[in-house]
Amino acid sequence: MDYKIPKTMEKEHEELHADLRKATTAGGATGKIAKRLAGVVHPHFVKEEDFALPPLGLLPSLAKGKVTSDMKDILLMTDKLKTDLNQMVKEHEEIVAALEELVTVAKKERKLKYVRFADRLNLHAQTEEEVYYPTAILIGEYLRLKLAGMNTKEASKRVSDKKTISERKRQVAKERR
Repeated sequence: MDYKIPKTMEKEHEELHADLRKATTAGGATGKIAKRLAGVVHPHFVKEEDFALPPLGLLPSLAKGKVTSDMKDILLMTDKLKTDLNQMVKEHEEIVAALEELVTVAKKERKLKYVRFADRLNLHAQTEEEVYYPTAILIGEYLRLKLAGMNTKEASKRVSDKKTISERKRQVAKERR
């Protein structure tokens, strides 16, 4: 199954990337710090797009009660996020530190659009830590429980079917007597 990042999140990442690219060409200390920031943000965004955000694409289906066995593949992503969560947060700390520097120099150089960009990226990182990452991890835990329940139901049905077959055999044997 192909897991897609929700369009709104994808668009937000694209816009932040585009604004960061512009900041890297701003010249002066602003451009220099933006280039250093890009070196941290880009690999971080790649990780998010690989395993942190795709599970969120399942939310509409899960909210409708739709759980299918092929969703088990998402557990690889949510388990990776759970394992790497401290590292992801540490990367946010590096990003926020660089953003603080960007704000300081952008104000000095009167490049205020980059101050607003820094505020947006900072808020984005905070939203990920407070909402997106925990939600993605919970999706994994929810799926693990639901899929285990599906396996139990399937096993119960097989046992029930076998019971029905045994009952049929007994019924046939009884009728022959």
